[in-house]
This record gives sequence, C-alpha cells and structure tokens, in this order.
Amino acid sequence: MTDEAMCPVAVLIDYQDWQQIEKILEAHQSQQKQEFNLNQYAGVIQLTQDPLEYQQQIRDE
Repeated sequence: MTDEAMCPVAVLIDYQDWQQIEKILEAHQSQQKQEFNLNQYAGVIQLTQDPLEYQQQIRDE
C-alpha cells in the first residue's frame, strides 16, 4: 500500500504467511540468545606487528 505521494506505507500479506514468518523469527531469536564465548578465539591470531602501527602505516599509504 502507498500513500498519496506513492511512498510505501504498508505491506499486505496472508495470515498463514505471517505465521510462518513469526516461526522463522522465533527460531532465529532463540539461536541469537545463546551466549557467544569470545574466549575460544583467544591466542588464535599471532601478530607480527603492532595493530596500531599497522593501521597508521595503511592510512599513510
């Protein structure tokens, strides 16, 4: 649906489609709620140069 200026203001969908979307969103949100542990990545990358020095070098190029 659009307003007088032909800008979209709403989308009409079937109720069954809405229910499917709700199920998908619920499943996605439950996956997002699982805690993400960054400690599993600690020490994975071995740097050969200080990150701030590298950033400055790249910006100077």
